[in-house]
Amino acid sequence: AGGGNDIQWCFSQVKGAVDDDVAEADIISTVEFNHSGELLATGDKGGRVVIFQQEQENKIQSHSRGEYNVYSTFQSHEPEFDYLKSLEIEEKINKIRWLPQKNAAQFLLSTNDKTIKLWKISERDKRPEGYNLKEEDGRYRDPTTVTTLRVPVFRPMDLMVEASPRRIFANAHTYHINSISINSDYETYLSADDLRINLWHLEITDRSFNIVDIKPANMEELTEVITAAEFHPNSCNTFVYSSSKGTIRLCDMRASALCDRHSKLFEEPEDPSNRSFFSEIISSISDVKFSHSGRYMMTRDYLSVKIWDLNMENRPVETYQVHEYLRSKLCSLYENDCIFDKFECCWNGSDSVVMTGSYNNFFRMFDRNTKRDITLEASRENNKPRTVLKPRKVCASGKRKKDEISVDSLDFNKKILHTAWHPKENIIAVATTNNLYIFQDKVN
Repeated sequence: AGGGNDIQWCFSQVKGAVDDDVAEADIISTVEFNHSGELLATGDKGGRVVIFQQEQENKIQSHSRGEYNVYSTFQSHEPEFDYLKSLEIEEKINKIRWLPQKNAAQFLLSTNDKTIKLWKISERDKRPEGYNLKEEDGRYRDPTTVTTLRVPVFRPMDLMVEASPRRIFANAHTYHINSISINSDYETYLSADDLRINLWHLEITDRSFNIVDIKPANMEELTEVITAAEFHPNSCNTFVYSSSKGTIRLCDMRASALCDRHSKLFEEPEDPSNRSFFSEIISSISDVKFSHSGRYMMTRDYLSVKIWDLNMENRPVETYQVHEYLRSKLCSLYENDCIFDKFECCWNGSDSVVMTGSYNNFFRMFDRNTKRDITLEASRENNKPRTVLKPRKVCASGKRKKDEISVDSLDFNKKILHTAWHPKENIIAVATTNNLYIFQDKVN
């Protein structure tokens, strides 16, 4: 998969309501492709999971590979109330993670602030008929009336996709869960909240092991929180977690049961010339993702994306400015709370391009080889299939050229926090507030 500027991205589909008044429950809160890229799951603030499936016929036709249709929709989490703490627990889906497929069924983990669930998604296209003790409508027969025995048979029926919760992992987090990550052994996974990280076995719901705990004895001494955590893609003993202070700690579970002492600390010394009142807030890391190769990791803070080589802790090997023109606007972004927005980031299938979101429904791609970058917009303006997306430019100050957008006219209510890249192809999913856009590369 190539990237950034060498590819012409074009519109494929948009999912979701057209009208401007957005229902809170419909706001998309997470987007995730499965390992083959054939399925795409979204979670929303209403606790629902919607799974889209790549059209089978279109997979061969390159110009319409980016067409996904609804495969299954189910209510994953319900709103709850914690009576002991008098707290409402939102149903919003914070994260979805797919398990690699082992049989005909698919499995995924979904989590809200407190409870993680393992869902099984399976297909049924046959049903048994000809029971001896049951009528076809399900009523039981009087056994004394049964004089002959029949062998039940399977008859074809319309395809049904069923979602059933197989495991519920609850009561392990005092604070809000921000991350879940499946280990490369595919038997265990971690869940992280603001102060602790727990290790679970996928088969065991009544206990988990606490592997990181940064809660100080006296909460008044609290200086940082955990913002994201992820397992290494192929080294099952290694995981990283990022903090609100802009540091990333890499831990090795072979070293000790409680990984309070990290093996590596990735931190970039602050540039004194950029020091401001907002420095601490904007250095907080909102997302961390290992590359597929496991050699690099990417972190996203408020203004930039950084790529770290796991063998070098003192500074990132690459830094990309996402929206540097906002540095002069931090004061107003602080006042309208946008400065606390948590942008996610993702890699393409070959780790050569990274993508992350911005405001005004813009999203950014950075090509690591050519060092070129591009800004694209997810909007309904150009939503005819195969319409090529025009690159956008933001003008920071002074004279504005014809095609440029002034930084003062950006809409900060329209933001792209969640994006996903197909693991094998140039197909991307981009979530605006309540719409899911799917784009693909233009095939000549």
